[in-house]
Amino acid sequence: MIILGIILLIVGFIFSIPILWTIGIVVLVIGLVLMLLGSTGRAIGGRRHYY
Repeated sequence: MIILGIILLIVGFIFSIPILWTIGIVVLVIGLVLMLLGSTGRAIGGRRHYY
């Protein structure tokens, strides 16, 4: 999710598409939160790690 968010941010910035920029930020933040919670050892949705 983190890589997808970064790709969406780059594409939205290059092609000046604001909706891709917004979606990229949201996906990136969700990916970072899941990575943080997964790295602390908390199981989220039955999974220990989200890569």
